[in-house]
Amino acid sequence: MTQAPTRESMLAAVQNLTPMIEAHAAEAETLRRPVDAVIDALRDTGVFMSYVPSRYGGLEIDTDTFIDVGLAVSQACTSTGWVTTFYMEHNWMLAQFPTLTQDAIFGAQGYILAPASISPSGKANAVDGGYRLSGRWPWGTGVMHADWILLNAMVEGTVPDPRMFLVPRSEIEVEDTWYAAGMEGTGSNDMIAEDLFVPAARSESLIAMAFGRGSGATGPCYRHPMLPLLTLAAGTPALGAARRALELFKARLGERTLYGTPNKQAERPSAQILLGNCSARLRSAETVLRAVGHEFSAWGDREAPCPTEDRARMRVQVAQVVQTCRDVVQALMQRSGAGAHMRTQPMQRLLRDINTLSCHTVFDEDLGGENYGRILLGMDPASLA
Repeated sequence: MTQAPTRESMLAAVQNLTPMIEAHAAEAETLRRPVDAVIDALRDTGVFMSYVPSRYGGLEIDTDTFIDVGLAVSQACTSTGWVTTFYMEHNWMLAQFPTLTQDAIFGAQGYILAPASISPSGKANAVDGGYRLSGRWPWGTGVMHADWILLNAMVEGTVPDPRMFLVPRSEIEVEDTWYAAGMEGTGSNDMIAEDLFVPAARSESLIAMAFGRGSGATGPCYRHPMLPLLTLAAGTPALGAARRALELFKARLGERTLYGTPNKQAERPSAQILLGNCSARLRSAETVLRAVGHEFSAWGDREAPCPTEDRARMRVQVAQVVQTCRDVVQALMQRSGAGAHMRTQPMQRLLRDINTLSCHTVFDEDLGGENYGRILLGMDPASLA
């Protein structure tokens, strides 16, 4: 781009790209990764600067803009929307790292394209000047176009010490494992590190990051809790998929003649009821999603970190939004006829994508509900909140 984007120009540029993104959605699924031309076009919009600190030319966007971007891309292609929101959010994670590391990376290249695994699937040993890192991390969303990788590992020792490690993409192995029923276009392959040296400045406490209190976090945009932002990054594509399914269903009502009758499906009260109810449910889901974004981002302006109880509740709220979106897509698909299941129809891909997406661990209502319930009872949460 010839000049630095603004939030408004970036969002407009992303929205203008959606026909192209949708045109490549089936190709992304066939390739089992995002399409190169789409990622290049998204780069040109400035979208990956969204959560880069302003001192490096970044946009430091608000959560409504984040949701708007995610919805625009996800309505065109759920997989590409998923990769896009995670790429955006993972720059927020880098902004938690030591300032020295931010200077070296943001200062040199503006932003990163990085998968991030918060699952402690690796082990690290402290050595002079840093750590030796080994492990295998599945679900590497964004790894196929990555230049850096964010990996969580437990540091060996007497006190549990989960840390995030930042490593160049060239130093890890990517194993082609991503054969999935849905979300195949994300290219979320396994990532492997073997006795990899990571300098101390390229690691950060995951616990500190969870509170928005990483050693390099400065300003309100980076001092709110991490997990609610992650749930927004993962939850927004579900809403985008459901909104697109609703658009397709509405168009189909005016085209589809029901077997054995001369009438269009749009004339049937049952179809009208379903359309009205699903439309209202998705409006309510969006209201909750945006309210969660407003709530957790407001904690960035406060000296105290967001309480564990509030973080746990917000996780459950977004999980319920995602389940609503999944239920809506399933209901719409059931009433769309057998023709909607043909591989040439985007509706079937939306169904497979949202069924897969909704199984992400942050949307586990049992685990999230257990966490929240335990906290309400005065107990420690069962997992990171």
